[in-house]
Amino acid sequence: MTIAAIIVAAGRGTRAGEGPPKQWRQLGGMTVLERSVACFRRADIERIIVVLHPDDMAQGVTLFGGDVILVAGGATRISSVRNALELIDPNNISKVLIHDGARPFVDQAVIQRVIDALKAAPAAAPALPVTDALWRGDNGVVRDSADREGLFRAQTPQGFDLRAILDAHRAYDPEQNAADDVEIARASGIITQIVQGSEDNIKITWPDDFVRGEKMIARSSKMDIRLGNGYDVHAFSQGDKVILCGIEVPHDKALLGHSDADVAMHALTDALYGALAQGDIGRHFPPSDPQWKGASSDIFLRHAGNLAREMGFAISNVDVTIVCERPKIGPHATVMMARLADILAIEVSRVSVKATTSERLGFTGREEGIASIATATLIKGA
Repeated sequence: MTIAAIIVAAGRGTRAGEGPPKQWRQLGGMTVLERSVACFRRADIERIIVVLHPDDMAQGVTLFGGDVILVAGGATRISSVRNALELIDPNNISKVLIHDGARPFVDQAVIQRVIDALKAAPAAAPALPVTDALWRGDNGVVRDSADREGLFRAQTPQGFDLRAILDAHRAYDPEQNAADDVEIARASGIITQIVQGSEDNIKITWPDDFVRGEKMIARSSKMDIRLGNGYDVHAFSQGDKVILCGIEVPHDKALLGHSDADVAMHALTDALYGALAQGDIGRHFPPSDPQWKGASSDIFLRHAGNLAREMGFAISNVDVTIVCERPKIGPHATVMMARLADILAIEVSRVSVKATTSERLGFTGREEGIASIATATLIKGA
């Protein structure tokens, strides 16, 4: 059985209150959407498709790079899911899981129960039986009661035979509303097996749900704080600029290196790898490999940031110190911090870039090159 996961995150989430769409808000140091994607990575789902609002595609590229497939959503949830389904080759993928990006706490047990059910059923979905009394009311007054027998609270991921759900979506009237993909499947006669859901598999909908989510993280977390440091040196060579923290700084020399010789970004990348106990840049991007000659160092830093997220860590803060007599770093520090924040997909308030001289001592004092040291703090929040 080959499986793909579609994570739907193209909505605007207006019920969640003021601020950016709920999937882009922070929850325990990570965005809601990052947490949802991480749930499926931990379940070893290799093919993950994330559906985003067209306005959010650039943000998705920054956050996930090439680690997931990004597709622009449509005007409705139905059209968004169909856009993703049409991307999947049924000759290579047999089953698909469709998940709400606003459910960041689905655990591997729930995902596995859906997958196991798909071995014998064309569709399966997690749910919990309704245990509370049900009322009908209006204007804040109870008007009637309703029978809760046989009622369930539906959750995601909802799993399907790929060809069956694709045909069901193609046949479904896009002008009609559908509560979820199970409703679309039922309209085509597909029988869906119910598997046990989880009380923790909440959907972030209202402002109070963020409070509940933070409490769940605090309750379940064993706080894991990692510190890493990095150090790098590059000599000067002939040129008219240096690249530091991804920014071109005019100078009467350039830095010598196999890649773009961004000494500051290299130190920060090694700090992140160090905090993760994952070696250094050379382990992941060997200088003996010609494909990295002249490469932009944001490739290395982005990889380190994404690796931290894949391992369940949020980047709490990073601090970079550049050691040189010239060029002067102060006038460029603000834009450098913004560039690093963009690459790492974190708030600029979590990034520090500063400079110092070596008081004319040593190779930096003799202006033979530039050195940089960096520190990174990572926190595992769930």
